[in-house]
Amino acid sequence: QVQLVESGGGSVQAGGSLRLSCAASGRTFSSLVMGWFRQAPGKEREFVAAISWSGRRTYYLDSVKGRFTISRDNAKNTVYLQMDSLKPEDTALYYCNADLTLGPDYTAPATWRYSGRGTQVTVSS
Repeated sequence: QVQLVESGGGSVQAGGSLRLSCAASGRTFSSLVMGWFRQAPGKEREFVAAISWSGRRTYYLDSVKGRFTISRDNAKNTVYLQMDSLKPEDTALYYCNADLTLGPDYTAPATWRYSGRGTQVTVSS
């Protein structure tokens, strides 16, 4: 069983930055692919970003490309989501996800084996 704990959320004005962290335990971190999803009130959970075991491959939602950066530190068992140029539409509960492989439907949250409880990000205009 993998435990995921997110941190780093908060309130920021539009144009600001936040860095989310997700600490993983329960399994060798370097064997996990990691991802971030988000869910705004009244909306479905959506894929934001994912990263391969080594960190060499990354994947992003089109609307966050160039603004968000996913990275990982396998020595610290942690994945990060650096969010710059934040917009009010980025407001959501952000979830960290983990799995053993990155399948073809990786943008669907139900296909991920493990998920954290989320950290709130609020961007005001």
